[in-house]
Amino acid sequence: MMMRLINKADMLPLKDVKIHDDFWSYYINLIKDVVVPYQWQALNDKVLDAEPSRAIKNLKIAAGKEEGEFYGMVFQDSDIAKWLEAVGYLLLCERNPDLERIADEVIDLLAQAQQEDGYLNTYYIVKEPGQRWSNLCECHELYCAGHLIEGAIAYFKATGKQKILDIVIRFADYIDEIFGNDPAKIHGYDGHQEIELALLKLYEITEEEKYLNLSKYFLDVRGIEQKPHFYDSELEKRNGKIHFHQWMVDNKHYSQAHQPILKQEDAVGHAVRAVYMYTGMAHLAALTSNEALYASCKKLWNSIVSKQLYITGSIGTQSYGEAFSFDYDLPSDTAYAETCASIGLIFFAQRMLEIEADVQYADVIERALYNTVLGGMSRDGRSFFYVNPLEVYPEACEKNENYKHVKPIRQKWFDCACCPPNIARLISSLGQYLYTVREKTIYANLYISGTSTFKIDKKEFILEQNSSYPWQEKIQFDVQTNQDVEFNLALRIPSWCDDIKIKINEAIYPIKDSIQNGYVFIKRSWKNKDQIELLLSLPILPMKSHPLVRQNAGKVAIQRGPIVYCLEEVDNGKSLYQLELMLSSGFEIIQDSSFIENLQVMFGKAVKTKETNWIDTLYKKHGKIENEIVTVKLIPYFAWANRGLGEMQIWTRFVE
Repeated sequence: MMMRLINKADMLPLKDVKIHDDFWSYYINLIKDVVVPYQWQALNDKVLDAEPSRAIKNLKIAAGKEEGEFYGMVFQDSDIAKWLEAVGYLLLCERNPDLERIADEVIDLLAQAQQEDGYLNTYYIVKEPGQRWSNLCECHELYCAGHLIEGAIAYFKATGKQKILDIVIRFADYIDEIFGNDPAKIHGYDGHQEIELALLKLYEITEEEKYLNLSKYFLDVRGIEQKPHFYDSELEKRNGKIHFHQWMVDNKHYSQAHQPILKQEDAVGHAVRAVYMYTGMAHLAALTSNEALYASCKKLWNSIVSKQLYITGSIGTQSYGEAFSFDYDLPSDTAYAETCASIGLIFFAQRMLEIEADVQYADVIERALYNTVLGGMSRDGRSFFYVNPLEVYPEACEKNENYKHVKPIRQKWFDCACCPPNIARLISSLGQYLYTVREKTIYANLYISGTSTFKIDKKEFILEQNSSYPWQEKIQFDVQTNQDVEFNLALRIPSWCDDIKIKINEAIYPIKDSIQNGYVFIKRSWKNKDQIELLLSLPILPMKSHPLVRQNAGKVAIQRGPIVYCLEEVDNGKSLYQLELMLSSGFEIIQDSSFIENLQVMFGKAVKTKETNWIDTLYKKHGKIENEIVTVKLIPYFAWANRGLGEMQIWTRFVE
């Protein structure tokens, strides 16, 4: 029987969460002190030896403050919008007058660039005036609008300043006048989904139902059966003019426009576009109690996580179209695994978690966060990965065209710079992913230390969480309240954990009949200074792939807690592919602060092929191959590529 979706959970507002965590506070401070200022410099073209952005210059030209030509990608505006969103989240957590002043100056430029009818897009204002909405398939107008709306909402929530919200309301109202079922309107949709997510957030903050309806329209109209297809129709009106590539128009799967969303069961096409759309679908399903839409979300979720998800929480297997390929096709060395795709998957998982408290959604959030998202940024916050491979051979990246999308070192910036500001806006908003609240139940989804303020039955109280997760097993919650308060505390038990213990005020809590969908439910009337202790075992796990993942046959990946480990050349020498891990020898965990403070690394044994006596010989009989036993060092995947150029691999051959 299909569940009813009227009981949507809520994310705990970011302003009610204060993170003080041994692991994550470093990255949050890095975003605040380094990444956002660095990205501001990049947006203003002040980062030496990096791809220019010109995003701010484009905005100044559109605002009439400077002269010149538009530069960059057609979606260059979105980098500013995502930067503004990250600023909003940072200001929600901590006031910063200097940062707020800079953001206000950007908002002033946005107001000056906005057209009288509400339209706002520097590419079409500066470079192609009069051509707006003529190439929705390729040119990201609604995508840019969506990111601006999301940035505006974050900034408004942080500062209460109405100006930026008024700008996007005018823009959204104009979009509502242009698109819809009315015969005089455009019956179409953007090639890159994003507006759908943003309009639902705008609906929630304004309570204007037209924004919800407009989001629903953009989802419902995508891929509807009509001849000619919308993309072909607008191409004909442009007399065949193409902005990027003809295949973007021809391949309807690329932007998930091949069939109506309720008929889509398999994740296909551009991975970021897909998960952005699925995020909007899940949010709309929750807001409207649309069970059919939720059922579609479940099918698409299962398509990803059961057949197309990398162990690092990344998605998108091929560089062609930055896309999914087919079930169980998960190559490590040519993986695309865009940082933005993992972030979009986190968005999708969070919306599904609001509908249904199921550990699988929080597990994916955690897997993507601790591996791909953190791996997408250098430890100093000044360089980034767009593509996140699971195996790297630098010479192949340099000399083999099949690997040209794979970079063995992080880049300072990109001509398509969507990933760095996406990392910034996610990590700066991390607090809103820790808990969801449904009526009188608090779901602890992520284990990150800090204090969070809740209100249940009009009683306000604080939960303080303390741990050294993900390195240590113990997680502690302390209740701080002026009066007794009754609520359920649902503690997530990660799927990789088989052994848990819970104590309440030092007394063992029986969990046998308390687990539901991966959460332990504790119901009681809580008093001030009540203490909950959760012990999650953190065994070292050799992980195997589904037998149909041919690329990983005969290989294992080493995981502990949510952290996936890898081998790096700097520790183990060249030719990592020659190694066979000796699982029976076990692994030793060591704390290593040589390049990242308090990093936990592993040492183990492996069999390695000797390269002696192979001079001028390409092939030998099996019996002639000589091996040696060596000590290997494994480091967390997120930490790789912080010590120079070299090989890396996650999946490794093994002997028992």
